[in-house]
Amino acid sequence: GHREFHGLDLLLSKETLEPRPDTEVLVDTLLPALKKAVADKGSARILDLGTGTGAICLALLKECPQASGIGSDISTDALETAAKNAARNDLGSRFETLRSNWFEKISGSFDIIVSNPPYIRSDIVATLDQEVRNHDPMAALDGGQDGLAPYRLIAADAGRFLVENGIVGVEIGFDQRLDVSAIFASNGFSLLDAVKDYGGNDRVLTFRR
Repeated sequence: GHREFHGLDLLLSKETLEPRPDTEVLVDTLLPALKKAVADKGSARILDLGTGTGAICLALLKECPQASGIGSDISTDALETAAKNAARNDLGSRFETLRSNWFEKISGSFDIIVSNPPYIRSDIVATLDQEVRNHDPMAALDGGQDGLAPYRLIAADAGRFLVENGIVGVEIGFDQRLDVSAIFASNGFSLLDAVKDYGGNDRVLTFRR
């Protein structure tokens, strides 16, 4: 019913993906950029798309008291869980939830846009380990026919919501670095960093426009 992530104790629920240690790499990769934004102007805003338990945004907020964030998700269940997690970790005053299908209901601008989107090809979802298949929500896993649909949506729209020199950070599947980089490049973004997870697989990409 709960899971430790980056020093936070997080509740899980039916429609949330269980946060895994490899996703902590995404948090650690983005922290320097977040801290630099705060150093430059005294505050910073984060948008976490498909927030689930709130893990990524809440971990960043915990490490950076001057930052605030929005966790968006299409799942009401996930948003309720994320709000509870913010409250139980004393981050509720700096975190808000918003029901939105990707950027549909988003407004304002952000220093960091982050997402661990569904990135598994539809035909592979059924073959995943039983632990994943039976407990993680399908909506948080299925990335469409080629597993890249969410990255196309994020890359197409993120530029409208980033401050100047803002950063997009995404988690990817182990074999998606080149494809995802190409999708962002075709939308005017340049790759800042490609980071491997604890197992030595490509896991995190960050971009600036």
